[in-house]
Amino acid sequence: MIIACQKNVNSKDSSVPSEDIALAESHQEFDYPFYNPSLSLEERVQDLISRLTLEEKADQMMHNTNAIERLGIPPYSWWNEALHGVGRSGVATVFPQAIGLGATFDEELALRVSSAISDEARAMHNAAKAKGYYKRYSGLTFWTPNINIFRDPRWGRGQETYGEDPYLTSRLGTAFVKGLQGDNPNYLKTAACAKHYAVHSGPEKLRHEFDAEANPKDLWETYLPAFEALVQADVESVMCAYNSTNGAPCCANTYLISDVLLNKWGFKGHVLSDCWAIVDFYTPSDKGGHGTVETAAQASALAVKNRVSLNCGSTYLEGIPEAVKQGLLTEAEVDRELATLLKTRFKLGLFDPSGSHHYDDIPIDVVDSDEHRALAREVAQKGIVMLKNNGALPLKNDLARYFVTGPNAANSDILLGNYFGVNPKLVTVLEGIAGAVDHASQLQYRMGIMLDRPNSNPQDWTTPNAGKSDATIAVLGISGLLEGEEGESIASATLGDRFEYGLPENQLEFLRKLRKEAGERPIITVVTGGSPIDLAEVEALSDAVLFVWYPGEEGGNAIADIIFGKVSPSGRLPITFPKSYEQLPAYEDYTMKGRTYKYMEKEPLYPFGFGLSYTSFTYGSPKLSSKTITSKDTVTVSVEVTNSGKVDSDEVIQLYVADMEASFEIPNFQLQGVKRSHFKAGESKTITFELEPKAFKMVNDKGERLIEPGIFKIYIGGSSPMKRSVVLGASKMAETTVEVR
Repeated sequence: MIIACQKNVNSKDSSVPSEDIALAESHQEFDYPFYNPSLSLEERVQDLISRLTLEEKADQMMHNTNAIERLGIPPYSWWNEALHGVGRSGVATVFPQAIGLGATFDEELALRVSSAISDEARAMHNAAKAKGYYKRYSGLTFWTPNINIFRDPRWGRGQETYGEDPYLTSRLGTAFVKGLQGDNPNYLKTAACAKHYAVHSGPEKLRHEFDAEANPKDLWETYLPAFEALVQADVESVMCAYNSTNGAPCCANTYLISDVLLNKWGFKGHVLSDCWAIVDFYTPSDKGGHGTVETAAQASALAVKNRVSLNCGSTYLEGIPEAVKQGLLTEAEVDRELATLLKTRFKLGLFDPSGSHHYDDIPIDVVDSDEHRALAREVAQKGIVMLKNNGALPLKNDLARYFVTGPNAANSDILLGNYFGVNPKLVTVLEGIAGAVDHASQLQYRMGIMLDRPNSNPQDWTTPNAGKSDATIAVLGISGLLEGEEGESIASATLGDRFEYGLPENQLEFLRKLRKEAGERPIITVVTGGSPIDLAEVEALSDAVLFVWYPGEEGGNAIADIIFGKVSPSGRLPITFPKSYEQLPAYEDYTMKGRTYKYMEKEPLYPFGFGLSYTSFTYGSPKLSSKTITSKDTVTVSVEVTNSGKVDSDEVIQLYVADMEASFEIPNFQLQGVKRSHFKAGESKTITFELEPKAFKMVNDKGERLIEPGIFKIYIGGSSPMKRSVVLGASKMAETTVEVR
């Protein structure tokens, strides 16, 4: 048993333990019942709680807990991140950012990714524990995934999500949770967290005081389904958001937490606050908080009574004892929430003898293993979206001369996104292309311009190279400097949100010059970013456009694989790209009308689900198991899909349902099925979907999900049914109808 003595580690910037705290090893055996694995979970938890003082209980409900030396309990930090790899904890496999995983539309891939992440997490935790290290980001409770709906492209943290669609988010999020938590019936591999609950997607600048108003229809149709899906998948924790929803701070929102999460959905795990969200309760509204109460004690009582078991922040440590002293809170209420919280640590095996499960034996050499690097490359390949190709791609890899340029070509930051780990072998776009071209070919590189500002030096030694090369690869876009979370996007004057929709003007001017110099020679534009960007002019100036997100440690190799035809592009947009922000409602408006593919009536630049390939696919006429069903029936839909081109490729087959006779406002259509499948050139496959009754349910203005009798149209294809998809080159959708009586 490792024991650490430490004092006051719950300040905002602390780690557990601090560098100058000596760790002491003790081989003393403790005979307390809570260490006995043969007892029930409830018995062990209650025994431990019975041995704690009120002050110790409050401490154990903080994100950084102190050691309890007399009981042999080491410190523990609950705060860990695993958005696209173990984050902030050192060397780990850096997978593509979450939005890039969303672009794969592949839940099986999401499961493999999160299983690899949890392997690395356990291995890193085992190694840290062996050294007696209990710092933040070395634990096993991961505040991942982010399943908020990316409702507005201005939100800088949209990159952390799986996109704008509740169905896709639910499927990918569920798979991710399963991989993180493992399949051992007795132990959690790691503990996953569904965040941020609920109705949370900007503005970043106002998140500590903002009230997101959502009507019942939008709440139950858009903002809550993914959370419900993850609760049904037994996610271990739920993080309540900073903002208020419909008038009450999310971490003190009786409707969201008690009525919906605990009572309606039957959630059994623990609820935690976003970091320092409870401080917002007693920060006056004129100073950027909610101003709900006046003191830390009142805030602690409000949060605990609303079933928030874990405080990421600073409030509970002194606020809980003071609240009990003032009669605002009972110790029994504290015990209730602490019991819920401690169950997670017991399920992780943190109070069991080492070796009690095979997770203790995961070796450190799984971290950034060859297998995990290959998986990171596969995810990046499958998430890259080709938005345009006039025949320039794929390039041959033995042309006489290539020119690579742009601010992001040799930039490792654009591989990372936010909430990332670090890696000693990050492959930039330049490095990936350099490793793919023939040794007889010349490869020239110049950065050319800075990310978002004009060059100080007026000399242009860069763009003339486009006229001397057989192909120019311009790597443009944005990075975490310009979009992300408040405080992290250091080049953003708007705390990570994006109020300028296009690329920085200096990048557009650079591309114009490249186009002029290149003449008829091809320009391949690679665009990095985690959110929609106005690429209308980029498309016009380029022969091919690849949107590559933040593609992870193997991003450069994956991009080269696409450019040189080793792999056919198969990524799909998990979010609609509007033509301009003028097509959207105000950012602060949380109503869904006019937003996303479901309610957008105006023609977008690029539609949800869109992405091009090096081949073409044709869809036969869908066949139904029955043309008429009742509201309780499941219907089988099958369609023959053929790779009618000459290149092997994946196809992302998407099924959408539209209610043609609803008596209330409903979406244009809704994604209700996704299957990714690999097709050899000329190959045909029969793809089958099982549509349960919930696929035909629509949400009315009261928030009720129901099926109305009538005709429903079913669309199947490689994109959403927006007309813009076909204009841009997507395959034509197959259609059929079914009558629900």
